[in-house]
Amino acid sequence: MKKTNMQWGVIATATVAIVGALASPQALAKTKAKAPANEGYAAAPSANSRVDALEAQLQAMQAELSSLRAAQNRPSTESAKVQELDEWSQSVKAKQAKHEKSGHDDNLIFFRGGYARNDAKRNDILTGGQIAGDAMGVGSTNQDGYYVGAGFDFGLTDNVWGLVDNTSVLAELMFDYRNFGEQNTNSALGGAPLPTLVNNVAAGAQGTSNINRVTVTQFTLAASPKIKFMKGSAFRPWIIPFGLTVNVISPPSNGVTVLNPGVQFGTGAEYAIWKAIKVGADVRYNLTGRSVDGVNTDGLTAGGYLGIGF
Repeated sequence: MKKTNMQWGVIATATVAIVGALASPQALAKTKAKAPANEGYAAAPSANSRVDALEAQLQAMQAELSSLRAAQNRPSTESAKVQELDEWSQSVKAKQAKHEKSGHDDNLIFFRGGYARNDAKRNDILTGGQIAGDAMGVGSTNQDGYYVGAGFDFGLTDNVWGLVDNTSVLAELMFDYRNFGEQNTNSALGGAPLPTLVNNVAAGAQGTSNINRVTVTQFTLAASPKIKFMKGSAFRPWIIPFGLTVNVISPPSNGVTVLNPGVQFGTGAEYAIWKAIKVGADVRYNLTGRSVDGVNTDGLTAGGYLGIGF
């Protein structure tokens, strides 16, 4: 408002000056006509000099008016700083939203089950094997079995920390129980159980016991990073590039060892069937790199899972 009032003041002043400039020569001519030649009036300034002076003033006023208009069109220093600060704040928020997305909408709890297979059958004392070179007919255990388990995914980022769009990285914690069936420790020559270590301990070292079967199982606990693709799609494939596993076998090995660490690799896919409910399938391979005192714990699982987002 102040700038507008100043502009109007300058315009009014310029208008008065122009009117005065136009009126002054006429007034001077009338004065000269009325004045007697002998009254001794001093010589009035010439009309041309007055017009030149007024034109100079008018040009100065026009320059001032142009500067005021330019100042009005330019934002003030404070408003420019506020605008600059607001733009910087918006850019920082946009970068933070892009590079630090949490991916928590990928959180999932799931329940698994399916087929399990060990790379090698067990054939040791506690499973009834390695007795007289298996001549008594006990032999090795099953290589195939089943598994059940559960786990959860925790979303870390939904764009690989700003590197790849629509690709999530999750932390997975999972466990499963694998059952490879029961091994019959009865002798092929008779119906009585063989004098295995299990039977001896159970019978108080008497060599006779009704324990003639042993169940071969394995418990696996795994923690892995999971990369899930096609963010925003109902169908999402994923991979596990590597993961740490801890495997517990039962019965123990010949050296009475039960723990064996390893790594796992996996791939799978899931489909959102309704809201946060998802179904999927996966294949995982567990690699330990060594046996547990003669017991190989390497193997794979293949099956399906049902998940619920949270």
